Amino acid sequence: MKFCKKYQEYMQGQEKKLPEVGFKKLKKILKKCRRDFQSKKDINGVLDHIQTCPQHCSVCDGTFFPSLLQEMSDVVGCFNERAQKLLQLHLASGFRKYFIWFKGKLQGSHVALIQEGKDLVNYALMNAIAIRKILKKYDKVHYSKQGQAFRSQAQSMHMEILQSPWLCELMAFHINLRETKDKSGKTPALFEGCYLVFNDGKPFLSCELFDSVKLDIDLTCSICLDTVFDPVSLTCGHIFCYMCACSAASVSTVDGLKAAEPKEKCPLCREAGVYEGAVHLDELSILLKRSCHEYWEQRQQTERVERVRQAKEHWESQCRAFVGV
Repeated sequence: MKFCKKYQEYMQGQEKKLPEVGFKKLKKILKKCRRDFQSKKDINGVLDHIQTCPQHCSVCDGTFFPSLLQEMSDVVGCFNERAQKLLQLHLASGFRKYFIWFKGKLQGSHVALIQEGKDLVNYALMNAIAIRKILKKYDKVHYSKQGQAFRSQAQSMHMEILQSPWLCELMAFHINLRETKDKSGKTPALFEGCYLVFNDGKPFLSCELFDSVKLDIDLTCSICLDTVFDPVSLTCGHIFCYMCACSAASVSTVDGLKAAEPKEKCPLCREAGVYEGAVHLDELSILLKRSCHEYWEQRQQTERVERVRQAKEHWESQCRAFVGV
């Protein structure tokens, strides 16, 4: 079965209408573009041998890329929102958990959480593959690398679903569920072949997905060069320790990353304005705490001392400001 048909059947099989990539519509745009140029005739009436349209086609570029960009934005937004709600429910406790169940009308069972996680993973992967295939089709039609360039641009605009911090959280969520197991003794599975691995002492989240898609997420903080502790993902997708990120953003842990100036840049990619929308990776934090228990305890003691020091300095400055000293 061709992927286009498989993708359409998958999206039509969803219980409710979800944002999707207009795979069939985008293919029609490319076919029309190729057909129009192949039908051109030279001055003598002989069929021109142009097989593809130019690399910069105003017809394709004016409809294909804007349409795909909007669809990618809608898909990523939907995935992030649903993943965030699911993980909030999993991590919540007591009255707050029942309130979220009631508000979101979600079934409050372990099985329901697993199924929702599976659905989210499949939704992300099917759309990621659809985007990859339609961009390859564009480059094939145009004999260009515009599709690859567009994908890089989409990544810089945080439209790449496989770079979403919530996918990283779902991976950690899966491993946490697998390690705890449910009461029946069966191992729940969202991903096949998803593990926390250590290469030369450096941790990675590694996951082999279908259609040759593989994710390897480096869990070493590039600031302290150690395993990320209390990890956060900046809006550019790079992961750091929370305290390291605060230091890079020139803010204290008391004020938090939301207090960072818009001009502050990511230490790796140098993109500005990446701190305000940072995501705390709580599931990943739980996973690393279980897997690196001794390291986690040592780091926790060290950071507790530093946080107390910063809190003391903060309140001393507030008191001085209050009394006008």
